[in-house]
Amino acid sequence: MIKDIKGLHHVTSMASDARQNNRFFTDTLGLRRVKQTVNFDDPSVYHLYYGDENGSAGTVMTYFPFEQMMRGRAGVGEVGETQFSVPKGTLAFWRERLVAQNAAGLQEDTVFGAKRLRFNGPDGDGFALIESADDERLPWTGNGISADTAIRGFSGARLNLHDTAATEELLGFMGYQKAEKEGDVTRFIIPGGNGADTIDLAALPQTPFARQGAGSVHHIAFAVENREKQLEVRKALMDTGYQVTPVIDRDYFWAIYFRTPGGVLFEIATNEPGFNRDEDTAHLGEVLKLPTRYEPFRDRIEANLEPLAA
Repeated sequence: MIKDIKGLHHVTSMASDARQNNRFFTDTLGLRRVKQTVNFDDPSVYHLYYGDENGSAGTVMTYFPFEQMMRGRAGVGEVGETQFSVPKGTLAFWRERLVAQNAAGLQEDTVFGAKRLRFNGPDGDGFALIESADDERLPWTGNGISADTAIRGFSGARLNLHDTAATEELLGFMGYQKAEKEGDVTRFIIPGGNGADTIDLAALPQTPFARQGAGSVHHIAFAVENREKQLEVRKALMDTGYQVTPVIDRDYFWAIYFRTPGGVLFEIATNEPGFNRDEDTAHLGEVLKLPTRYEPFRDRIEANLEPLAA
């Protein structure tokens, strides 16, 4: 069994408009844009990162905004809900804020004993704010939301699957423990994690497969401390029969990827070197940073990217 995974690292999704995406996460949700760079495979597309002050593992939502991309279709074989942690008693504040920002799909309920506010992002993305009484992570407050209401980071994510059995076995191998079950949803928790500790598996045997597009999660990443631990995890997964990519340098972390039995793309990402490797922490995300191989083409790339602020 793998013992080095500490919870979520980041969640990466797709969007149809960079400016709209930036406005939603920084203005509406009050997160910090900790990096603006480009897609490693397509430098005509931004890669935007939002999180806490430092872009700590377990807080970072990232996006590839493909201009005018067709909206995805929700279904199985994907991350159906990305869940953020907020302080207990703050859902009324967040409902009022989201209503004022014309967010769609607002719905309150209680899940595994915690109050939850579900809502949609600009492209129909499935999100939830989940109250927590004991999340001690320090929030980013630079965008006008006070510390007593601000998002702390992820609490977890829900995977929608036809059948959960094989993914349950995988999560157990990755160090997660089965905690409880409500209806068709089973919760798994990583002990001693980084705050982004839960994965929910929803069994939806009659639901059609998802079609990826704007608003869809592209992949979900799990955190390990460093490259040494990542290599150990890679070997363990490959020894179990998973097809895992070589280690890929993503500038701010190293990454490996593999496809899960339910169809969801998993990544294992390192906490090192972090988002301040090429920018001072006080100025994260303020200017466009490019992978080294694209730096000679900066003028052309910048000319093709929509400015994030009007």
